[in-house]
Amino acid sequence: MLRSLTRTAAKNHHSWRNNLTPTISALNFSSKSPSKPTPTSKTPSSSTAATADIFFDEQERLRNLNADEKNPSLNVGPNGRPLFTSASSLSKLTNNDTCTYFKLTKETLDAVLPEGLPVGMSKEFQDSMRTALLVRQSFLDLRDNFRRVVDPTLWSSHGVKVKKQVVLDGPVSCGKSIALAMLVQWAREEGWLVFYVPQAKEWTHGGFFYKHPQTGLWDTPVQAENVLKDFLKYNESYLKQLPCQIFDPIPLGEGAGVGWLKDVDSMAVPEGTMLYELVKTGIEETHAAVGVVVRLRKELSLVKDMPVLIAIDQYNNWFTFSEYEEPVTIRSCRSIHAKELTMVNAFRSMKHDDMMVGAFSHSTAVGRLRKDLPDVPVDARAMFPRYSLEEAETVCHYYLRQRLIRREAFTEENWKKIYFLCNGNGTEMR
Repeated sequence: MLRSLTRTAAKNHHSWRNNLTPTISALNFSSKSPSKPTPTSKTPSSSTAATADIFFDEQERLRNLNADEKNPSLNVGPNGRPLFTSASSLSKLTNNDTCTYFKLTKETLDAVLPEGLPVGMSKEFQDSMRTALLVRQSFLDLRDNFRRVVDPTLWSSHGVKVKKQVVLDGPVSCGKSIALAMLVQWAREEGWLVFYVPQAKEWTHGGFFYKHPQTGLWDTPVQAENVLKDFLKYNESYLKQLPCQIFDPIPLGEGAGVGWLKDVDSMAVPEGTMLYELVKTGIEETHAAVGVVVRLRKELSLVKDMPVLIAIDQYNNWFTFSEYEEPVTIRSCRSIHAKELTMVNAFRSMKHDDMMVGAFSHSTAVGRLRKDLPDVPVDARAMFPRYSLEEAETVCHYYLRQRLIRREAFTEENWKKIYFLCNGNGTEMR
């Protein structure tokens, strides 16, 4: 919306990387005979020219931003405050750092969040052309909650109850997924073992699925293998130091594309096996993948050498129907609920003593869920707010700094119009 008020050349802004090469549809090619052009139709030459204009506009902006880096006087926020915090890590952020931006690097993000970034975070970085995030009080409260769980001596002067299980809820585009990713980064920098799922919807959509005859639940071995691979990306060094504490045999299932094993229905876990070896076995043996994921959930509850956090984005996808269907008659099928999937069944519950946080994602179009969810403590849900007026002011100054808006068009009246028109929606403001 900033661009719609300040720059008519970018009404339909897309990444120049995606628009550098015009597509067939963009050039209006068709197998049908030419028809009378409509007033709104574009010729190939005009489309190509528009694409080139966007390309050169973004290139010029990037050059200007690189030049701006040499001028620190531009890094000024509302009321002359610094626009960027001087804190070197998320753990050092205090309440005095709210409404400032925390600088990140692509290398740090790739290292600490190898599972992938939330869509909103990637879009923010792409549009602003900088890897920086707004420090919000709501994130600091979330971080401090789990910090006090681990260290009870850190008491709260506000008398806020400490929660081991939290569900982040709130309006669309209020920053739930970004806050969760920041929490994961903070926890990993603190040396925690974090099981992070950035896209829980993938657990309920796509891939091979079948009903396990022993459990009556539906196994998804392709997803299980991917989950184990993601878990290993950051945590490999920790898992090599943590021994398995459960030695019951792991049930085997049907492998993806290879069927069942003959005369073998379980896999032994010898004493002395490390969690790394367990996870590696699940990756290499497709028949054991789902069983290893279920066992891993139980093992995480028994880890005492370091704090363990389970972080699930798109958590609301586990309380509705999956993409899978079970044939009932020759002409009808029954939709399979997410709770009937073996992996979801193992990880969905929050009624335990482990630290776990789930973030609802309304962009996945799950629909509104009831207030009291099964397997979730009544007081676990925390409403995440949209931008406050003070946060929106900082955001607009940041977008001014990043040349998303021209200085001659930036006034207090204009940014307040944007804020109230968007009702604090971060995506619409951007």
